[in-house]
Amino acid sequence: MVTLEAPAVSDHVALAEIELCGELMIAASAAIGERLSADRIDEVLDVKAGTDRTTVPRQGHHQG
Repeated sequence: MVTLEAPAVSDHVALAEIELCGELMIAASAAIGERLSADRIDEVLDVKAGTDRTTVPRQGHHQG
């Protein structure tokens, strides 16, 4: 029998990502209109103003 185990580091990273996705879904469901603005997304994700956005890859800009 093969047991697949992810390292503990991946577990807390995955849980943090799931929590952030949940926060975005809650914000999106409460939003007026079709989309959240970039500013609202930053607010939900607690991204501080003035941070260098080029260091945070966005899913649409992922290269690989």
